[in-house]
Amino acid sequence: MAEPQKNHPNLVDPETAPRPRIKELEVMVAEVIRETADSATIVLFTGNDRLEYLPGHFLTIRPQQFPSLDRFCKYFEDLKGRKEPARAYSLCSAPHERQLAVTVKEERYVSGLTKFPPLLSPMLVWRLNPGTRMVVTGFGGPYTLPADVDSRTDHLVHICAGSGIVPNLSILKHCLANGMKLRHTLIYGNKTWEDVIFQRQLDELARQYPDKLRIVHTLSREAREACERRSASGAAEVRHGRVTAALIRECIPDPIAVEVYACGPGIGKFERQAAKEKGEDPAPRFLETTLEALENLGVPDERIHRESYG
Repeated sequence: MAEPQKNHPNLVDPETAPRPRIKELEVMVAEVIRETADSATIVLFTGNDRLEYLPGHFLTIRPQQFPSLDRFCKYFEDLKGRKEPARAYSLCSAPHERQLAVTVKEERYVSGLTKFPPLLSPMLVWRLNPGTRMVVTGFGGPYTLPADVDSRTDHLVHICAGSGIVPNLSILKHCLANGMKLRHTLIYGNKTWEDVIFQRQLDELARQYPDKLRIVHTLSREAREACERRSASGAAEVRHGRVTAALIRECIPDPIAVEVYACGPGIGKFERQAAKEKGEDPAPRFLETTLEALENLGVPDERIHRESYG
């Protein structure tokens, strides 16, 4: 998963919230699970370390620790004139689960759009083997449940695209496994069915918790007839097209009473720079159009959590 922007507010009061316990952990790769053609879940063995994190948190990984990336790190650092930063990856595991796991989607180099070739994600997705040892730093990020969520709402709406599903799966599993009195609606946008990360897990959750979880997949490059067939044969709804304001409106009957978690591609800094050089506004991406739809619907800003990948 690409590095999430970490400057978005959440609903936890910073004056009373406990400070996250950031520490380095030496871990070993226990398993690499292929999710889609360009994404993989990395299951990490942590030994006897006590892991304290919240659903929705991320951990960070330094690329310099991998010998295969050392020369590329040095080249990029010379080119950029600064140290190559660690990358942040959201946890798909939930705190009640025995093992730690992140899901990573390979970032691609796009000529004319991407300033530098992606460094870490291709290696993690394609060349990381079970038994590999590495150091990760955890845990952090504001994209988490407020402590009083049960008293704030009875309906969580998750609006995701692509790898934006990763932290939301952690939140879903946590709420459902712990018997929280919340019902969930997940709107999940992708291009094709093969791009849907966590297909099996999401289907199993929908079957296991039919009264608490509604899933609506939207597929922009699948034929309408194929979407209808999948919808009829599975536990989730499958619709043709993109995530739209109309669909969001359909899934949020009471805009002032929900809590919304929106995660997916947003405008990145290189896109902003390129648009600025042309004297234009950057074209909105998934997150910007979603936030505009929520604002027009009347969902209060303090009830919207957002995490941008771009």
